[in-house]
Amino acid sequence: MRITKVQTFTRVTLVPMSSAANHENVDVALVGGGIMSATLAAMLTELEPTWKIAIFEKLDDVALESSNPWNNAGTGHAALCELNYTPEMPDGTINTDKAVAINEQFQASREFWHHLSAAGHLDPSQSFISRTPHMTFVRGAENVDYLRRRHAALSAHPLFSDLEFSDDPEVIRSWTPLLVEGRDPEVPVAATRAESGTDVDFGALTRGLVDHATAHTADLHLQHEVTDLSKRADGSWRLRVRDVSWNASRHQRTVNARFVFVGAGGGALPLLQKSGIPEIKGYGGFPISGEFLRTSNPEIVAKHQAKVYGKADVGSPPMSVPHLDTRVVDGRSYLMFGPYAGFSPKYLKRGRMTDMVTSIKAHNLGAMIGAGLKNIPLTRYLLEQLTARPETKFSALQAFYPEAHPKDWERITAGQRVQVIKTDPDKGGTLEFGTEVITAADGSIAGLLGASPGASTAVSAMVSVLERCFPSEFEQWRGSLAHMVPSLGLAPWAAEDEADQLAAQQTGPGADEVSATV
Repeated sequence: MRITKVQTFTRVTLVPMSSAANHENVDVALVGGGIMSATLAAMLTELEPTWKIAIFEKLDDVALESSNPWNNAGTGHAALCELNYTPEMPDGTINTDKAVAINEQFQASREFWHHLSAAGHLDPSQSFISRTPHMTFVRGAENVDYLRRRHAALSAHPLFSDLEFSDDPEVIRSWTPLLVEGRDPEVPVAATRAESGTDVDFGALTRGLVDHATAHTADLHLQHEVTDLSKRADGSWRLRVRDVSWNASRHQRTVNARFVFVGAGGGALPLLQKSGIPEIKGYGGFPISGEFLRTSNPEIVAKHQAKVYGKADVGSPPMSVPHLDTRVVDGRSYLMFGPYAGFSPKYLKRGRMTDMVTSIKAHNLGAMIGAGLKNIPLTRYLLEQLTARPETKFSALQAFYPEAHPKDWERITAGQRVQVIKTDPDKGGTLEFGTEVITAADGSIAGLLGASPGASTAVSAMVSVLERCFPSEFEQWRGSLAHMVPSLGLAPWAAEDEADQLAAQQTGPGADEVSATV
C-alpha cells in the first residue's frame, strides 16, 4: 500500500490518518473545478510539490459554471471602467479607495499568470487574455460632470495614469463608432478609455491552471460530487464523495483531507453549512440569474473593440450596470450586452430548485429577512426585469448602440450569482455585492462566497487563504510568493517602487508579454 507523506499544518494538532482500504488520504481537497480551486491548486503545486491534492468537480469538465466564458462578462476587473467602485461622496468628492484596491488585486493575478507562463506551465496555444480597452460611457450633463471628476481623481494615481477622458462625440467615435452613430447630438455624452484593459477567458485559464496542477501531484476527479463533510478527531476532514457517472464501479467513497477548500461557487454556502464550523453561522445567499445579448456579426464586432460600462439607473443595484463588451472566446471575437437579471432559487446554473430553501437555517433566517426588507429596490428591479417585454429589454442595448437591430442578436443565459447575506452587529441582515473568504478558526477549512469581482481577484483571495490557514508554512512561502506575485508586498518593497512595478505590469512590456505568451 502506498503511504503518502503528509506535512502537519500549524493550527491543528494532527495524528496519522487511518489508512483503511475504503478511505483515500490527501493533503488538500479542493471542492469545485472553477477558477478559485484551480488557482489554489496551481499555487500549492508551486509551493509544496510533494503534497497530494484532490480536486472534485461534479460536472463532466472543469469551468462549466461561473468560470465558463459565457457565464460571466470576462472583464479583467481593474476598476478602469466600473463606476460602482468609485462612489461620489456627500461633499462631491470621488472615493477611489476601492478602485485602487481592486486594480492592485487584478495586477497580482496577472503577475501570477505571467510567472506560470514564463516558466512554461501554461500552454501558449491556450490563449486566455487579450488587450481590450476599458471604457465608461455616460449621457446627460450631470453624468458627464461626474465622469469628468472621476477621471480627475483616478488619473492622479499611477495605476490610472493612462486613463483618457473626452466629451467630444468625434473623439468617442474614433474610440468606438457604435456608441455615437445615430445618437441625438443635443444630448451631452462623455467617455473615459484605458487602453490597458483586458478581456479574460476564465474558462481557458482555469483549464490551464488545472492542467499544470494535475501534471504534478494533483488528481482531478470529474463527475464526483462532495455530498457531506465532517471533522475527524485528529483535526482533519472526512468528505463523502459520490461518483455521479452512469457507469461508476463504486458510487460512494470517503476521502480524508488535512485541509479543505470549498471553491464551488454558489454551492459553497451549503457545503460550509454542512461542515458545522461556527464561522458560517449568520451567512445566507441570494441567487440571481442573468441573461446577455450576443452577436457574432463581423461587421458589428469590427466597429466596437472595447468593454464599455455605463451607469446603473437610480435606485438599481450594482449588478444592473449595463455594459457592451468585446469578448474573445476560443480565438473568435463577439459582442455581448447585458446583464438582464432574472431569478431562480438555484445556487448553481446546474443546481437544484431547492438550493435556496434548504440553505435557510435558524442562524441565518433573521439576516435573510432583514436583508430582504432593506433591499426593496433590488426586489423591484428583479420584478421589472422578469416582466419586461423583449422590446423593452432591447431598448437598453439601443441606449448604448442606437442603430442596434434585433436580427443581429441572440439571447444567452449567464451563470448564477449568489450574493452574500450576512449579519452585521449594527445593521442586522445586509446584502453584500462582493466576495468573502470564510475560514475556520483552526485553519483546516476555508471557502469563498460571493460574486464580482471574483475571478479577477482570485490570486489575492487565494494568497489570503494560504496566509490565514497555514500561518507557519506561509512564513516559509513568503520568498516564493514574492517571486511569483511581487506586488503583494511579501518582500520588502518601497511604496513608490511597488506603484511603478504595477504601472509597468499594466501598461508596459509585462502586459504585452502575458498577452503574447498565454
